[in-house]
Amino acid sequence: MLIEQIHEPADLKKLSVKQLKQLCEELRAEIINVVSEHGGHLASNLGVVELTVAIHYVFDAPEDKLVLDVGHQSYAHKLLTGRFQAFHTLRQKGGISGFPQQEESEYDAFTAGHASTAISAALGLARTRDIMRGEYDVVTVVGDGALTGGMCYEALNDAGQSNTRMIVILNDNDMSIAPNVGALSRYLTRLRQSKGYIAVKHGVRDRLEKHPKVGAPLYRLLYRFRNTIRSIFVDDKFFSALGFKYIGPVDGHDLRSLIRVLKRARSYDEPQLIHVVTQKGRGYEPAEEHPVTFHGVAPFYVESGSRKQAGETTSGKIVARQLVEMADNDIRICAVTAAMPMGTGMDVFKQAHPERCFDVGIAEEHAVTMAAGMASQGMKPYVAVYSTFLQRAYDQIMVDVCRNALPVTFLIDRAGLVGEDGETHQGVFDLSYLRSIPGMVIAAPRDVRDLKKLVEISQDYDGPMAIRYPKSCEDMGPGIQSQQRVSIGEWELLSDGRDVMIFAVGRMVPLAMQAAIELMGKGVSAGVVDARFVAPMDADMLRRKAVGVRLVVTVEENVLAGGFGEGVLEALSDMGVSTPAMTLGVPDRFIAQASVAEQTLECGLDAYSIARRIRERLAKIGEAGT
Repeated sequence: MLIEQIHEPADLKKLSVKQLKQLCEELRAEIINVVSEHGGHLASNLGVVELTVAIHYVFDAPEDKLVLDVGHQSYAHKLLTGRFQAFHTLRQKGGISGFPQQEESEYDAFTAGHASTAISAALGLARTRDIMRGEYDVVTVVGDGALTGGMCYEALNDAGQSNTRMIVILNDNDMSIAPNVGALSRYLTRLRQSKGYIAVKHGVRDRLEKHPKVGAPLYRLLYRFRNTIRSIFVDDKFFSALGFKYIGPVDGHDLRSLIRVLKRARSYDEPQLIHVVTQKGRGYEPAEEHPVTFHGVAPFYVESGSRKQAGETTSGKIVARQLVEMADNDIRICAVTAAMPMGTGMDVFKQAHPERCFDVGIAEEHAVTMAAGMASQGMKPYVAVYSTFLQRAYDQIMVDVCRNALPVTFLIDRAGLVGEDGETHQGVFDLSYLRSIPGMVIAAPRDVRDLKKLVEISQDYDGPMAIRYPKSCEDMGPGIQSQQRVSIGEWELLSDGRDVMIFAVGRMVPLAMQAAIELMGKGVSAGVVDARFVAPMDADMLRRKAVGVRLVVTVEENVLAGGFGEGVLEALSDMGVSTPAMTLGVPDRFIAQASVAEQTLECGLDAYSIARRIRERLAKIGEAGT
């Protein structure tokens, strides 16, 4: 197999175009096989195989720098840069990341995880080159979905006005994760011009190649006037106005054309944007037919494309169904999402109330401020977003929503440890950055029943509120029966204890209950409080249950700095309560890819570890008292 002979990108230069095409098929087969076993991002990676091969064939990495936006298109790049033997460990604990990682390989010029950042990063690399009088090329591949994010235009405008030499490759597959939205998508569709320009160009070339004596000189003549011909089909003024030389559109699966265009681009001394048209899911029929479903997939059978295990019920779907019921009788309720309608479950809401569901593209800042504008006029907007992406809108949450005390509810999906997506996607910071904002109600349900209740009470709450929950309903553990009415700011005593009182948040509540049982077996009486509201805190419950025990413990699936535990320590200090306390949470480091269970164990947040750490602290308290 050719793929086994590729140890570095330089090996590609020894191959003919025919061999490169064979290599593309082998790359696709390897990606499909590994993702079918471990899950991962499939359709997006299949779409850029030829493009990745052409880039590494023309340019000289790692001296030349390749920056990939998001990282959902990095698998072929990894296979071509010395990681073929390790590729079977993709997204596994101790294995290679599903995203570009500088510490993983010298070929990964910049660590990426979120969309719309690559052009800015590449411009930084290019400016460093110019300052240091380097000669290397800087190439960045950006998906058309990323161009719905405003950061791209800040970078394009800066690079264009400064005339910095760099190459931006626009990978246009008419998709981000879900189908693209907005005016830019329509503009790119016009540039694609129903593939008319590419079709005409290929048609003319194919016909002329059948008559080499006449065709070759005639094709060369037409090639000289290609810009005039292209102008009939393509209006490229938008990128030209930003200061970029526009090249394209180019067939992203035609290796000869890609290689020719990239070689020509190396000779230019100005910023360029190469518009490449690709097909998401290319080469695997189920992914071609269902590119959204096969964007990020669980393990599946290659032959049929069906999942190896039954699909899990996501918390987002539960939330969306609850919202639909509420919206049926409340015209104020609307849903806002940033290019993630399926991931957040809001496709369910869109089916029921399409006129009140807004997908704004990869534009979290815009999503939050737009929701604030709607709330200011009497609407009740729900912003559904992954925890890791909500970080991008911190300023808008603070100034536009909370400063104005507007009734915007944030449905924070993928909160806590997220598993195989690793460092850039962990949802373990939201409690900290939201807790710092005045006026924000922050809630975390322990189970599905609790989640529904929290969404329900948010309808009548006239202020900012955030509800954070993990991806899967199963991640929250078995439901805990309760007759207590859920009221904002009130905690719930689940069991009492004489020695230890554990205050747990969200998914940690069932684990705290298990830890209490473990402690009971060791002769330690431990009680558990469901502190479902991180803000405002139930000061009365905290005071009553923190006094008289030997140790107060907080458990949260969040970093300790600025988190729930820190808030409890502050409150105990203000109350003058001197009971010893310990805080358990995510360590002060970025957590690498592994399963959620493995990450929970690594962070010492599984039931056994919680119990062990409590016993160790009690032992130290006992020693100090003797």
